[in-house]
Amino acid sequence: MFKLNPTVLLVILIGIGFQTAFSQSITLNIIVAVVGLLYLLLQRVSGKVIVIMLLVAAPLAFGTWWSFIAFGTGDTHRIALVYASRLYAYLLLGAALTLTTHVKDLLISLHLHAKLSSTFTYGLLAAFNLLPRVRRQVQTIRYATSLRGITYHFWSPQLYFKAIVSALHWSDDLAMAMTSHGFTESFPRTQTATDPLPIWHWAVAIILIVGYAIVAWIIKPY
Repeated sequence: MFKLNPTVLLVILIGIGFQTAFSQSITLNIIVAVVGLLYLLLQRVSGKVIVIMLLVAAPLAFGTWWSFIAFGTGDTHRIALVYASRLYAYLLLGAALTLTTHVKDLLISLHLHAKLSSTFTYGLLAAFNLLPRVRRQVQTIRYATSLRGITYHFWSPQLYFKAIVSALHWSDDLAMAMTSHGFTESFPRTQTATDPLPIWHWAVAIILIVGYAIVAWIIKPY
């Protein structure tokens, strides 16, 4: 199955996403959205997830479109379509990375191919791995306070204060665990993870980014 390396996907996302912010082409926005959607389908992302994502974004796209129609000046209809289509372009461009690549795979790939520091890489991995424990801790705090007749809602600052205090204790335990396993900052580490990156992946990234630039700034489609 055709799948681009996470580092290459991130480079494509940044390279095309940055240009999309300045491009005023409805056609290019639609093309980016369609290509992103096709990539998601090729990676066999759940159709239900894709449909829900598109439906959730629909009110935002409509609100963006209507705000320019109602309050814009000049060629409001075209500008409204530019910004509404740009929203979907960004959505599907980002989903092409986030829905097809696990956080661990992305961080390891950036560490191996983009020279992301090991301290930053494994620190972020540790933080993401703690998320399930944080959710359980929040549930435990809400349950414990409900037994005392106190209800904490998701907007209650006391709930997050208690969760942060717990996370601070975990951070100390995590630092000691990493040290006990031989992790020392600025020292070389033995790499056990592998992340193949064929040269043609970079060729795909260059073709897409340069091709977008040529179409956006020279051809300038509608």
